[in-house]
Amino acid sequence: MSTSTSQHDFEEIAVARYDEGPGKYRIGLIATSNDYTTERDFINMRPTDDVALFTSRVQFATDCSVPSLNAMAARITEAAALLVPEGRLDVIAYSCTSGTAAMGFERVRDLIHAARPGVACTTPLTAAAAAFDRLGAHRISVLTPYTDDVNSVIADNLVRYGTEISSFSSFKILDNELMARLAPETIYDAAVNRNYSGSDALFISCTAIRAVEVAARIEAAIGKPVITAVQALYWHALRLAGCQSTFSGYGQLLEA
Repeated sequence: MSTSTSQHDFEEIAVARYDEGPGKYRIGLIATSNDYTTERDFINMRPTDDVALFTSRVQFATDCSVPSLNAMAARITEAAALLVPEGRLDVIAYSCTSGTAAMGFERVRDLIHAARPGVACTTPLTAAAAAFDRLGAHRISVLTPYTDDVNSVIADNLVRYGTEISSFSSFKILDNELMARLAPETIYDAAVNRNYSGSDALFISCTAIRAVEVAARIEAAIGKPVITAVQALYWHALRLAGCQSTFSGYGQLLEA
């Protein structure tokens, strides 16, 4: 058996110039293993090439139940550690509304900081609370896909943030795959066929569902601001990263 040796000359390029790398504003995203939606929506909503997105995944069970949500805690630090470990991040966004509700923001933040100390953190619930303040909304109607055990922890967390819940509706879906397959038009129909006379805004919870696609249309139909989990998370991540860009097409929040 013969071996061959390359006869090529490998010329060294004498001058290499380096810059700070991609992204003036760098967002690290921790999505669940079965999240089809957040990363796509973040990319679609990107207001400028100056925003760079880096994604990691955390294993999550098929069923969206409180025990399954709490089980993610064992894996969040590892997921955070895989986000460009040698690179700069301005903010890390953990993309699970119900996971935040079950574990609590402080625990999620501490688990992220175990791998990336000092990096700003946001979650859909903390982002939604900031969005309510930004829009001057205190009485909130809530629409979710969850079963009632998860609805309970969502409601408890919203109240803890100082929100008054004026109405609460749910599709009561357990399976995460079915949440991702919930048609945007179904979300639209469910949202517009409710009475919002006692509400300042509508919050559509869950980063698994495709509510961003219909948020602006729902706003136009109901005459109230619509805050979705993914939309609020992206808005808050941008602001924490220092990006103040505003843009249309995804609801009033991103125009503010």
